[in-house]
Amino acid sequence: MVVVFGSINLDLVARVARLPRPGETLAGSSFVTSPGGKGANQALAARRAGAAVAMFGAVGRDAFAAPALALLDAAGIDLAGVRATDAATGVALIHVDDAGQNTITVVAGANALARAADVPDAVLGPATTLMLQFETPHAESLALATRARALGARVVLNPAPAATLSPAWLDAIDVLIVNETEAGEVAHPLGLPATPHEFAAALSAQHGLVVVATLGRDGAFAAATGIGYRLPALEVEARDTVGAGDAFAGALVAALDRGEAVDAALALAIAAGSIACTRPGAQAALPSRHETSLAAAPLQSALVRTPL
Repeated sequence: MVVVFGSINLDLVARVARLPRPGETLAGSSFVTSPGGKGANQALAARRAGAAVAMFGAVGRDAFAAPALALLDAAGIDLAGVRATDAATGVALIHVDDAGQNTITVVAGANALARAADVPDAVLGPATTLMLQFETPHAESLALATRARALGARVVLNPAPAATLSPAWLDAIDVLIVNETEAGEVAHPLGLPATPHEFAAALSAQHGLVVVATLGRDGAFAAATGIGYRLPALEVEARDTVGAGDAFAGALVAALDRGEAVDAALALAIAAGSIACTRPGAQAALPSRHETSLAAAPLQSALVRTPL
C-alpha cells in the first residue's frame, strides 16, 4: 500500500503564447481549473499505476476543496486522512506556454496545517510505502518519515519544490527522487557533486539509498546497491510539462511498492512521465497502468547498467 502525506491544491491554469516577463501583462488564450498539488498528483499517479493509495493532508472548508479532491475520490483513493481546516484550500497559479513550459506560484493555504500526527502507526508497517514531498511543513514530514521507517515502512522523498536537505533526512528515507535542480540544491550543503549522475552515485554509495535523478528529455538515472541505471525518455511531442515529474514519481513508487526491481520501475516511471507531457493539465494527464506498461516495454532494450 502507498501512503501519501502531502499537498492538495486546486490549480488555476492560464495558457499563453510565451511566459510573461517581470512587470509584463499578456493576454492568455484559455483558462481552466483542475485539481493539483504535488502530494495529490503523486497519489493519483500511484493509484493509476496500480497501487492501493491512502492520502493524508489538509484542505479548507471552501468551494475549492471538493474539486481539489474530485479525481482522487473518483479513483478510489482513501481520503479518510484528509482533514478539513479553517484555512483556504491550497492553490497553484500556473502559466503554460505554447512550447509546454510552465511557471508556477504555489500558495500553501491549508497544506501548511498538515500534521504528521494525522497519520496513525497502523498504516505505517512493512507493507507500506510512504511518499513525501516538500509542499507541506518540512518538520512534520521529517517526523513522519522517521516514525514510518522505525515501523518498517519504505520511505520515499521527492524534495520538491527544491530545498536543502538536512542530514537527518538521510537516516529517515530509503529512496530519493530529484530533478536536476533539486539534485544541485541537495548536493551543496552535503558536500556532494551537483551533477545528477555523480550526485546520485555518491549519495547512494554513502548512505545506501536508492537515488533517482530525472533528466528531462534525456530520461533518468538511478543508483542503487553499487549499480547505475540509465534510460532515455520516450520521444514525444511535449504539450504541457505540468505534473510530468509527479507522474514519474507516482509510477516509480507504485512499481517499487509491488516489488518491481529498480530497472523495471525506472522504465515504468519514464514512460508515465513522458506520456503525461503529451496531455494538458496535471492530474488529467496521468496515464493508466496499461498505457504505461505498453510504453515502457521498448525502453527495456535501451537500459544501460554500469558499476559505480
